[in-house]
Amino acid sequence: MSAPTPPESAAGVPICYRHAGRETRIRCQRCERPICPECMRDASVGFQCPSCIKEGSKQTRSGRTAYGGRRSDNPMQTSIVLIGMNLAVWLAILATGWRSSDLINRLALAPRGTCESVSDPSSYYPGAPEDVCAAVGGGDGEWVPGVADGAYWQLITSAFTHVDVWHIGLNMLLLWILGPQLESSLGRARFLALYLLSALAGSAVVYWFAAETSATLGASGAGFGLMGALLVVAIKVRGDVRQILIWIGINVVITVVGSQFISWQGHLGGFLGGLAVAAILVYSPRTRRTQVQVLGLVGITFLLVALIVLRTAALV
Repeated sequence: MSAPTPPESAAGVPICYRHAGRETRIRCQRCERPICPECMRDASVGFQCPSCIKEGSKQTRSGRTAYGGRRSDNPMQTSIVLIGMNLAVWLAILATGWRSSDLINRLALAPRGTCESVSDPSSYYPGAPEDVCAAVGGGDGEWVPGVADGAYWQLITSAFTHVDVWHIGLNMLLLWILGPQLESSLGRARFLALYLLSALAGSAVVYWFAAETSATLGASGAGFGLMGALLVVAIKVRGDVRQILIWIGINVVITVVGSQFISWQGHLGGFLGGLAVAAILVYSPRTRRTQVQVLGLVGITFLLVALIVLRTAALV
């Protein structure tokens, strides 16, 4: 049963729902009812009314976050594991030749397969199809499959693959800063779903709009998804979004200026994916919240898979 709409003063200013006659422009970030300074209670983000604080205490004792997720004992843990996975792949690339490592060709996202040079892994034979690749260059060719050839793992492995130290450093710093905040708000499973679906959304847009012979790698798409999710959470709790928007704006400018070597497709797809996933997680109704969230995330997954299948059909 919904609470009655609080009255307003003659000037049209809302009245505190607990103290008649007290004008206020502050609302509880949880139930959105107007509250006066006496009723304001510090919450994890913003202010809440006494009633919501009491209800939140029950949820805390039950180990649930405000959005239904299981509260993490250590909100850093998932981010640390993800950082560790990225570092492990990077170290493997360093150990197998760094820029000439064959792992780059296998793990990076390539829309179409290419005929690579065995003697010089940084070179390839343009236009050479798979059936003649092994014979070109006097037997120097080796076919490296792309997503359209069935290497669908690249849609995810590319988000864990880096070559340059500055690239992995910046991406992991972003994950280190934003990951624990979002895991605290969403819970571990929901945060992990946010990260992976943002990465997949970035890969899907790369698959559609990047050059067919390009190779894209890096966790930037997932990172942009985290920025988009933080923006959604801040809007939900009526927080100050100016710093977040400035941060996003700076990264957009960097992406545009460096578009010759930065994947704007991955950044855009990851950001849109993060917005969509976070909106489902934080705006799902309290009643049957988990069911709605699961259905929403499954729907996003099916949409991304459908886009990938359609693109593959167009390339084959």
